[in-house]
Amino acid sequence: MAKSLTRKIIDSHVVEQNEAEYALKIDQTLTQDATGTMAYLEFEAIGIDRVRTELSVSYVDHNTLQTGFENADDHLFLQDIARKYGIFFSRPGNGICHQVHLERFAEPGKTLLGSDSHTPTAGGIGMLAIGAGGLDVAAAMAGMPFSLTMPRIVGVFLKSHLQDWVSAKDIILEMLRRFGVKGGVGKIIEYTGEGVRSLSVPERATITNMGAELGATSSIFPSDELTRAFLTAQAREHAWIPLGPDTGAVYDEVVEIDLSVLEPLVACAHSPEAIIGVRELSGKKVDQVLIGSCTNSSLKDLMTIATLLKGKKIHPEISLGIAPGSKQVLSMLADNGALSAIISSGARILESACGPCIGMGQAPRSKGVSVRTFNRNFKGRSGTADAEIYLTSPEVAVACALNGCFTDPRTLGEYPHIRDPERFAIDDSMIIPPSTEGTTTQIRRGPNIRPLPKRGPMEDCLDLEVLLKLEANITTDDIMPAGSKILPLRSNIEAISAYVFSGIDPDFPGRAKAAGAGCILAGENYGQGSSREHAALAPLYLGVKAVFALSFARIHRSNLINFGIIPITISVESYEVLKPGQRLSVKNIHAALTENAPIEVFSLETGKPLDCAAHLSQRESEILSTGGLLNYIKSIV
Repeated sequence: MAKSLTRKIIDSHVVEQNEAEYALKIDQTLTQDATGTMAYLEFEAIGIDRVRTELSVSYVDHNTLQTGFENADDHLFLQDIARKYGIFFSRPGNGICHQVHLERFAEPGKTLLGSDSHTPTAGGIGMLAIGAGGLDVAAAMAGMPFSLTMPRIVGVFLKSHLQDWVSAKDIILEMLRRFGVKGGVGKIIEYTGEGVRSLSVPERATITNMGAELGATSSIFPSDELTRAFLTAQAREHAWIPLGPDTGAVYDEVVEIDLSVLEPLVACAHSPEAIIGVRELSGKKVDQVLIGSCTNSSLKDLMTIATLLKGKKIHPEISLGIAPGSKQVLSMLADNGALSAIISSGARILESACGPCIGMGQAPRSKGVSVRTFNRNFKGRSGTADAEIYLTSPEVAVACALNGCFTDPRTLGEYPHIRDPERFAIDDSMIIPPSTEGTTTQIRRGPNIRPLPKRGPMEDCLDLEVLLKLEANITTDDIMPAGSKILPLRSNIEAISAYVFSGIDPDFPGRAKAAGAGCILAGENYGQGSSREHAALAPLYLGVKAVFALSFARIHRSNLINFGIIPITISVESYEVLKPGQRLSVKNIHAALTENAPIEVFSLETGKPLDCAAHLSQRESEILSTGGLLNYIKSIV
């Protein structure tokens, strides 16, 4: 049978498979500092001397706003860990993990597991890149395969080419318009067709990056001559291989997008799936514009911006911030004069880091309208709870910055066609290779770096209070918020647990502790968004033993299992009758995990059974039986 590109990479990396799951060899891993400290504490707990991947990289790009000692202490810890265990360390200021990895490390045909949900960015170079929780990444660094249910492979056939002023961002926004934030769950999105040849690697990476917002396991483009040109320009032509789908490749689903008919689009507040044409917002006042993030901070993106801003001034009531995605991008902008054009326009140059995308600075004014080239616009994520956040392409963003209101960029005149250079500026001095004498390295641990919470084996019966009832599409930002106040506590589960659900119910932590053992009730797609395992670890610390939901987002569901919290699918009828404060009895847990027996859930108020099921693979059942993945690893090593 003719194979898709995705199937080729999976088949070449399968270590073990059964009817339910595929276990894949992982070639590379990446972590970032907001998830990395916990991932490396977990790696230490596994107890091996060096990583067993081909390549592992630790990036510092999230917690770079140093308002106290915590972030700087974390950075030292991460640097020491990297030196000791055989991991490359990308220093603060070197850039956003996904942008830098695309530039310096990603390879076609390889597998990448990253403790960040936007790890599929590397799919733009023909790599099967998957986001996961930190404990899954720690296990991969220890040489263990990564298991997943075989996703449905969706072939997206791109026809023709984009019109001027329409960009790669509009392609992924069109995908979100069609399929929403749940449309990619359980799927890998594979882009193919003649239109692929009109998109550079950075443009492809914009699309694969935001596949995470579809809920997709990953997204991928073929490795072709454009891929080869990009790798050659990065002095990495040796990493290139031609790789694509077979002629007549079979897909589980097929989608067709005619690029020539797309127009500039906008994701409206407060969801990446709230898509309309920019024309429909024409004239709406804008207060802030931010350009950057791992989605749109490549050299091509910012050269386009610089060309459009050259000789012009931004609107006097606009605050424009621009964050280059990497030191490479920033250096090249400085060397070719583009940075001067950006600064002269009135823009503020931000650090090459995630920054405002995760609420680390640049919060808009109260009730402000902020236009961003980022990937997420969840309510409150910007740091201002009542702000309206819109997601757009760089072209739309700069049009808004110049005019002070939503503007169709097609009114700006001639479009600047920017091409990648034949040679990028290569300077890897801010990437520190691991020490060959790593085992003698002393690990410096600041006072905020605390031990992992521990969980014993799974109980057979649980008596749980329903602590909170939630609607659909609850994000990991809702569960465990980010921002400059909370992110520095990522290494301290006890401290960060005080902020669980703080934007929804500030009393939740106290109520959960008082209950002793509790559960959460939620609608569809519970846990969408970031891969942060703190959204499982912190509730576990507070006594949460189970989550009942209509459906779960992939990474968060895995994180719950990894830390011994049972994800239980509940029917609509049972969801509707339950209320906060009610008590549930969960019985027959051991038999459900070891003998595939049904899990039994009763309301203690009525004595009636609830319509629930724990849809678990054999491996997931074994992990939960031991109380989580770390316990499971220790039981089999």
